[in-house]
Amino acid sequence: MDEKDWNAIRILYQEKNISRASERLYISQPALTYRLKNLETEFGTKLFFKIKGGIEFTSEGMHLVEYSEEMINKLQKTKDFMINMQSEVKGTLRLGVSSNFAQYKLPKILKKFSTKFPNVQFNINTGWSTDIINLLNSATVQLGILRGNYEWYGKKALLYREKLCLISKKEIDMEKLRELPFINYKTDSSLKALITGWWHDRFSEPPFVMMETDRLETCKEMVKNDLGIAIVPEICLQPSDDLQIHELFYNNGEPVFRHTWLMYNQDSLKLSIVKNFIDFLNENPNI
Repeated sequence: MDEKDWNAIRILYQEKNISRASERLYISQPALTYRLKNLETEFGTKLFFKIKGGIEFTSEGMHLVEYSEEMINKLQKTKDFMINMQSEVKGTLRLGVSSNFAQYKLPKILKKFSTKFPNVQFNINTGWSTDIINLLNSATVQLGILRGNYEWYGKKALLYREKLCLISKKEIDMEKLRELPFINYKTDSSLKALITGWWHDRFSEPPFVMMETDRLETCKEMVKNDLGIAIVPEICLQPSDDLQIHELFYNNGEPVFRHTWLMYNQDSLKLSIVKNFIDFLNENPNI
């Protein structure tokens, strides 16, 4: 087996479909099928079997999936450390970033960092924080930027703290929120728990939810058009939104904060590209 075989096995496992896997690998379907048959011949066993709509891996195939993941990670670490042995800060920085942070904060950070270190490339994965934790655990990324409190056994540093806010188009009475149409949006479990926790701290009845949206930005546009109220993280708000903004507080007077964390493994600090990025974030907290 070589690196191409490892990648083929990994992507086929992710897709569970030869046609989609061949598209991601930029090879023809017959070429991928030929490669897989050669692997079965090499190991003398069936690696997968066909099912309706795709394939499933055999026990032997699953063992090969785990081996391929391990070898890909080892090869990537070797490449990272070889680049790190050179004096110049260069290479590819692999980041896993929570979607909202990636949209509202990350572009300016990467722009400024790349100005200082022009020979650095970026490989960015975005998604909900639960997705980023999985990428960290699998060593797919070197650094994770997550929003909310998640258990992590490596290094963890508070990167950003923001308030949670209730937004509306017109001025409202905060004591009569239960009577107003409320707009929900899909988000990660930690933000949902924070919003629900604040509401239950203030009210004995649930909000009057009249709309569900798939994205935070869609929700905000609905509020802009006076279709309801919503609770959003401060990071997404701009002066040009022209909205009424109410910072949230618990009954005891404490503000409701959402935290963004930087997470990584201690071994990652051996890489100059990682260490310089962490130092950069610490030196520029207000980007």
